[in-house]
Amino acid sequence: MSRIEKQIRYRNGNRRRKLRARVIAAYDTCWICGKPIDKSLKTPHPMSPEVDEIIPVSRGGSPFDWNNCRLAHRICNEIKSNHTVTYARNKLKEREIQAEKTVNVKPQPSSW
Repeated sequence: MSRIEKQIRYRNGNRRRKLRARVIAAYDTCWICGKPIDKSLKTPHPMSPEVDEIIPVSRGGSPFDWNNCRLAHRICNEIKSNHTVTYARNKLKEREIQAEKTVNVKPQPSSW
């Protein structure tokens, strides 16, 4: 069995493409971070739009069910992976806090 045959998302490519187009048309913000999505960005840009499954396919969710699909940034979707949205939001907050700490580091005077 080939790799593509194993992946349920690719078993009905036309159906998935149509659902993807509907999701991208219907939503303007990332359901994970809540920020707007620039739909003109193309993959592999980290802020490009991707369809994310609320219940991951690896945990029994359907990649073809409208009620299971939402729009997300590529980077947010990568962080979420097959975890819950709460996990992803917490990881994003941790990254923001770490970035603030890095930016707010003040140089210490040298004693030489």
